Amino acid sequence: MTDRIVVGTLGGAFGIAGEVRLKSFCADPEAIGDYAPLTTEDGKTFPMLVLTGRLKGGFTARVQGINTKEEADDLRNVSLYAERTNLPNLPDDEYYYTDLEGLDVIDTGSQKLGTVKTVVNHGAGDLLEIQPVGHSETVYLPFTQANVPTVDLATGRIIADPPEGVFPSA
Repeated sequence: MTDRIVVGTLGGAFGIAGEVRLKSFCADPEAIGDYAPLTTEDGKTFPMLVLTGRLKGGFTARVQGINTKEEADDLRNVSLYAERTNLPNLPDDEYYYTDLEGLDVIDTGSQKLGTVKTVVNHGAGDLLEIQPVGHSETVYLPFTQANVPTVDLATGRIIADPPEGVFPSA
């Protein structure tokens, strides 16, 4: 498990006074500022983030240390990370996406199907993007109780019962 979790993405400037566009990945999107300080991949730290408005699919925000449109534009497509210790503890049946990435996917007969490449959500529910063993194309498995009855972070594996045809034939 990683010490940092992606909690949002900056989308560049909103206006001319240093405000930014922000997409929050938090269960409560408006709580993103509660997890400060937030950092970028390259280690830049933002001690405080305050939401200033709503946009379709996100927010506008003031980020401490960003004061001009140019500084805000330089943050376009920059991910924001929070320390795991600043985030709430999750119930047993919920997971941070980053904790699932890299896990082996095993079928109910103990045969390895592949490895989780990433987790995505396009609005209709979480999907595990899995790299099947011996194939170059990834497959998507809906992350539901029926398809994924067991997630075992301690052993680094997921037990899956995928619908027929999701995984390519050997």
